[in-house]
Amino acid sequence: MYPRSFEYVAPTSLDEALAALADNPGAKVMTGGMSLIPLMKLRLFSPPLVVDIGRVPGLDSIAENNGHISIGALVRHAATASSDAIASGAAALAQAAALTGDVQVRNRGTTCGALAHADVAADQPAAALALGATMVARSAGGEREIAADDFFVDALTSALEPNEILVEVRVPKAGAGTGSSYDKLGRRGGRSDYAVAGAAAMVTMDGGAVSAARVALTGVGTKPSLAAATAAALVGTDGSDEAVKAAAQHAAEGVTVLEDLYGSVDYKTHLAQVYAARALKAAIAAAG
Repeated sequence: MYPRSFEYVAPTSLDEALAALADNPGAKVMTGGMSLIPLMKLRLFSPPLVVDIGRVPGLDSIAENNGHISIGALVRHAATASSDAIASGAAALAQAAALTGDVQVRNRGTTCGALAHADVAADQPAAALALGATMVARSAGGEREIAADDFFVDALTSALEPNEILVEVRVPKAGAGTGSSYDKLGRRGGRSDYAVAGAAAMVTMDGGAVSAARVALTGVGTKPSLAAATAAALVGTDGSDEAVKAAAQHAAEGVTVLEDLYGSVDYKTHLAQVYAARALKAAIAAAG
């Protein structure tokens, strides 16, 4: 199917891109186009204008600043996956990027684009949520920061305003004693493709006990969601396999688990527990 007719602009500055959004209600931003173009072909989205920011300079860098890792709007999945800074300071995000789509998607799509798209079964939103990332949005009126906890609103819906561009994601850099990990079951039975269910975890160990933890799920509900009950159950334990297994049983609590073509509510709930446990064990091992 072909998309409906639309206008296209490719600004060469961020100010020009923001002005185009401000002047054209309903316009959509495109970075790699890996999510937007298929939806336009299906006519689920029919924007009157596509603002392609792929030519805007200064948005394709990964940098370490003041205890966090900054990932620009044009950083490709492949760059996120292969970055030494992200692998050492935010491993769950590097792992999630490495499991995003196929080679073509990873070389064309962007981390910020995946976050802004907010797909219910995408990999990197769960990692950003577990890592406590901050989204930096900019409009013609200025800049604001949005915590990952508040960013993912519903299916394909983020907290971005229609006139805003997600220009950067900032991920806290893991310190000593903190580890993170991401794992999933893909829709084709492996670890590629969208997640039937997946989990990202970040754990801090202190004196042989878990002092802090965050767990996020993807693929099981209407949006990437924190498994807050699992994190709460794990904190204060010794992080043993038994403690992880017990905590993971709470993974789906507070999450609206949805049945779909890939599994029933019971099956998705079970997978949430399994992958929460796997991510936690790997995070604890990395912390230790």
